[in-house]
Amino acid sequence: MPRRNHHRSGRPARPSPTFGGATARTESGPATDGDEDYAVRSIPGARAVKTYRCPGCDHEIVPGVPHLVVWPIDRPGGADDRRHWHTGCWSGRRSRGLTRRWS
Repeated sequence: MPRRNHHRSGRPARPSPTFGGATARTESGPATDGDEDYAVRSIPGARAVKTYRCPGCDHEIVPGVPHLVVWPIDRPGGADDRRHWHTGCWSGRRSRGLTRRWS
């Protein structure tokens, strides 16, 4: 079977998560969450209209800055527990801990 049909652990891939009509990709979460899977959706700068605080660096993501919206797939709350991350902070999530509590 092609690689894209398998999850990194060898389990079959689950359908892509959606939120607000947009499809998100699935990625593993921060180092503190072990092998938990997260839905990740890119937000272009033109659609970033509010200020958020990134849990990776504890700095603000201001309007106009492209970033990511991330939420746990299997945790209760799911998309209601979404967080906005700087793209670079999300990329480095496995090598450094969170600076802000996820909840």
